[in-house]
Amino acid sequence: MNTDGATASRLDPDSKESSAWYGEAMCQLVDVVQELSLARDLASVMEIVRRAARDLTGADGATFVLRDGDQCYYAEENAIRPLWKGRRFPMSLCISGWVMLNRKSTVIPDIFQDPRIPVDAYCPTFVRSLAMVPIRTRDPIGAIGNYWAETNQPTAEQVAVLQALADTTAVAMENVRVYAELEARVKQRTTELEEANSQLRREIAERQRAEEKVRRLAVSDELTGLYNRRGFMTFGTRDYLQARRSKQRGLVLFADIDGLKRANDTQGHEAGDRMIVAAANVMKSTFRETDVVARLGGDEFAVFVHGSNENEQQLLERVNANLDQIRRDIDVPLAMSIGVVECKWDSDESFESLLRLADEAMYGVKRARRSTARFAVPSSNQPDELRASAARQSFSVAREGTARA
Repeated sequence: MNTDGATASRLDPDSKESSAWYGEAMCQLVDVVQELSLARDLASVMEIVRRAARDLTGADGATFVLRDGDQCYYAEENAIRPLWKGRRFPMSLCISGWVMLNRKSTVIPDIFQDPRIPVDAYCPTFVRSLAMVPIRTRDPIGAIGNYWAETNQPTAEQVAVLQALADTTAVAMENVRVYAELEARVKQRTTELEEANSQLRREIAERQRAEEKVRRLAVSDELTGLYNRRGFMTFGTRDYLQARRSKQRGLVLFADIDGLKRANDTQGHEAGDRMIVAAANVMKSTFRETDVVARLGGDEFAVFVHGSNENEQQLLERVNANLDQIRRDIDVPLAMSIGVVECKWDSDESFESLLRLADEAMYGVKRARRSTARFAVPSSNQPDELRASAARQSFSVAREGTARA
């Protein structure tokens, strides 16, 4: 609104000019109400009101005062010269406190003639006249002041417009409070949901780890960490079918620890377990990570090797070298009998049947060597002739198993 202070201050309440001004002021107030409805924080409310309070009445200055306990806080202003922005005064000593305590507006045409005015605070300012209205008449939360540089009697219409602005401001401030409260609740609820989701994700991850552990236990041997029979049949069959499709060379090994029952019977199961773990370590150090190595149970081990260029003899020699090494390292009387079967892709043998053939080959080695050798794989400690004899027996049976495969 473009009405200046001199024009607005001299309005005749009964004149057409006064009616026109009031109508224009109310139209402007409608725009202010719309602005306030969009405000989401107190700073925005104060910025809108400090401009509107002066524009609506044509005053030389306007203040936005907040109640702060028993003090009046001059939070914002819009004036031709500085007033009291940022300062606090006791409610009992300033006019804004008076309107809040008495819950009604007041008009002071001459500040020097009103005992409620702290003259010392006003002398440094341009103010000579003022109108002050409470923000919310029921339990006021603040006040809006208009100030004129000349002695002036604000009209009832001007005071009414200013009070309407204050009432609208009260609604806007309450909306801001409610909005802030709702926003805080939403934030708190969001935080709670995020924490709940995090907890849920942790529980899911923990459950998945537990399920993975169960799955591992379902396919793993607890004592050695190798696959168990189920794991060997599951992953061995998978790799066997892949090798068959790609025509990769495949070998199935079946191994048995010699003398495990005797060790259990004479030395106890702890000694037997040490032999089993030692045999598992031989298998781990002999074969690749891509090979499927398992303890089928008791004293039996099995391996499926695919994609390797080594032949049966080379693999058995590596097993034998690792057996010698572990006997030296941990002084365990470990010996193993091993049967080997090569996969023939022109046959329809299943993986399970090949494992059975490797088992038969291993027992064939045992039977063939009982009278001459203790080990399916010759030990480096044996005489050369005996090693050669055992190797021939071992490899001939392995090849026999291959032929049957």
